Amino acid sequence: MSRSERMAIAVAALVLALPAAAADYGLGRAATAAEVAQWDIDVRADGQGLPPGRGSVADGQMLYDDKCASCHGVFGESNDYMAIAGGVGSLKTNAPTRTVGSKLNYATTLWDYIYRAMPFTAPKTLTADETYAITAYVLHLNDILPADAELDQQSLPQVVMPNRDGYTRDHGMGTVDGKPDVRNTACMKNCETQVEIASQLPANFTAQLYGDVAANFRHYAAARPAAEASAEARGVRLAREYACSACHGVDKAIVGPAFADIARKYGSDAHARLLEKVRAGGVGTWGSVPMPPQAHVPEADIKSIIEWVLAGAPSE
Repeated sequence: MSRSERMAIAVAALVLALPAAAADYGLGRAATAAEVAQWDIDVRADGQGLPPGRGSVADGQMLYDDKCASCHGVFGESNDYMAIAGGVGSLKTNAPTRTVGSKLNYATTLWDYIYRAMPFTAPKTLTADETYAITAYVLHLNDILPADAELDQQSLPQVVMPNRDGYTRDHGMGTVDGKPDVRNTACMKNCETQVEIASQLPANFTAQLYGDVAANFRHYAAARPAAEASAEARGVRLAREYACSACHGVDKAIVGPAFADIARKYGSDAHARLLEKVRAGGVGTWGSVPMPPQAHVPEADIKSIIEWVLAGAPSE
């Protein structure tokens, strides 16, 4: 089952759990196939799902030093986080060292995890080419690839990991006490054929959290690809894309302040000040909940969002 299929099932279950009166707010539209495909990013062991791209060990070293070494060590030996190099061939000895190189059975798993979750502070910001390059360098650190190697959509699935036939779930990736991270048995027998809703969110749950949803979020729903030429539409799109709207309503505070309140507080000439606030993050101005730094967002995109906010967060 693909990621998009699993997501569709999860969304369907969530909709069933919502009160009927709260299921439709008159916002948005059905997702297109292209939009759903952006979420379908899982990569199988055989390479299905890998996007086109190319990256070398040499390029990967520069990227690794910049984005990975602070946590995983210059040579993959770890700086507080999991070691990702070394231990190849040690799993059957009295001193097993479980790393990416010694335990993983498919190199595509490494690519998939890096692309989804790394760097820790800015996941999903790496391009396909950068991910191929970092994957190549990590495999080189484990002496699996030579220094002049290059990976792409075709060659990555052909990499034979040292533990190809020895992978086990009897323990966690980096544990030393022999206990797995999760232990359970996949039954897959006598499965339920009908779904019974055992509980529901209260009818006013969404209103309690977000207020008047149609009024507070219509600015986001109103944006359409055909209107992307306007600065207002670009601001709306970027606010959605970078999940600003998860914490900030247009006219209502959620976790953070409403965009309208930000515009009133700072006025129309605070672009530079807000740019630094967004990039560096902070806490205290609007309460005790911190705003994480957004250094991974391109400066041009931050400026567009700020310009839109200070203009009153218009929908058009």
